[in-house]
Amino acid sequence: MTHMQQGTNLPKVGSYNQAVVLEAIQASDGISRVQIAAVSGLTAQTVSVIVRRLLEEGLVVEDGSAPSSGGKPRTILRVDAGAGYAVGVHFDPQELSCVLADLAGRPVARLHLPVRPGARPDAVVRQMARAARRILREAGVPDGKVLGVGLACPGPLDGEGVMVSPPRLPGWDQVPIKGLLREYTGFPVTVDNDATAAAIGERWAGIARATPSFAYLYLGTGIGGGLILDNQVYRGRSLNAAEFGHITVEPDGPECYCGNRGCVEAVCCPNAIEAAMGADHASVCAAAAAGEPEALRVIERVAGRLADAAVSVVNMLDIDLLVLGGPALREVGEIYREVITRAVSERALTRRLHAVRVETSPIAADAAAIGAASLVFHATYAPRLGTLLSG
Repeated sequence: MTHMQQGTNLPKVGSYNQAVVLEAIQASDGISRVQIAAVSGLTAQTVSVIVRRLLEEGLVVEDGSAPSSGGKPRTILRVDAGAGYAVGVHFDPQELSCVLADLAGRPVARLHLPVRPGARPDAVVRQMARAARRILREAGVPDGKVLGVGLACPGPLDGEGVMVSPPRLPGWDQVPIKGLLREYTGFPVTVDNDATAAAIGERWAGIARATPSFAYLYLGTGIGGGLILDNQVYRGRSLNAAEFGHITVEPDGPECYCGNRGCVEAVCCPNAIEAAMGADHASVCAAAAAGEPEALRVIERVAGRLADAAVSVVNMLDIDLLVLGGPALREVGEIYREVITRAVSERALTRRLHAVRVETSPIAADAAAIGAASLVFHATYAPRLGTLLSG
């Protein structure tokens, strides 16, 4: 717990400090006021005032007590999971995944729907809105408890939530996807690219809850990434940072749509695996997992190229956690994890200073949809330095 974000005892930062305290409670799965003060750097008095406010607002509940080293037992605080909900929608070119998550980030309900090939953008966004409404209706969650809808979709996206020439979605250039979904659902909408959303989901509800800096390697129809650095989402100048799929791993390799040769995406995405084997991605992965030599050879080669990129990412950022997630991990996640772990432990520049953990996301299959719901919580409650500094 020593890695939580530090609060500040200066005046005029009440909402920032409240977010720091709420995040400490959310990440810990049960924590006392004394422990919050220790991890946040806030005074005991400030923590008490903030906790009282959170209890009054119903975001936090007192849940039993734990023995302390001396004196009376300490009351344990937890986030009230039922205090608010968010709908997360992941738009993959082939499928819509919809998740209803509670405030603790736990998926309460899931819905998967195919996207009709060549469907017009307006029709697909209406389908998203219907899915969001249906999942709320079936779970019996009233509108008043819904904090918003989060949308994870292929990038690039501009600052207003407009899609800009997404490479795998012809006909989607300049679609104002955020505005349309807000119009059709009637809820506030938060949008981000699928890989960044998945990283935020991991931070809110997965294995990176108390990790200040980590990289997320996202394997879906394409290959992307997400970055959390010093507890802040790093999005870059145009909100499209961490495109790990466009690190060159084969200088003489196949051309990539981005204009380079031998990018991770051109060599490692499901299409590339299908082309190498002449079979669909799912069956190649299943064969590799079962030990079929030819399929295993192709998957291990892909894992090796992913590992080359992973070593570059670790050397660039000096992080101690790399998370692998996304739907293309099914069946082969453990093969990828082993190969990447070995490469990072043998080739990372800082290997004698600290170990780098490589973990497969426990929420991998629904990572982007859970991440999309987490976008809403993150936007509402996460302590963001930008807000503090600009204030």
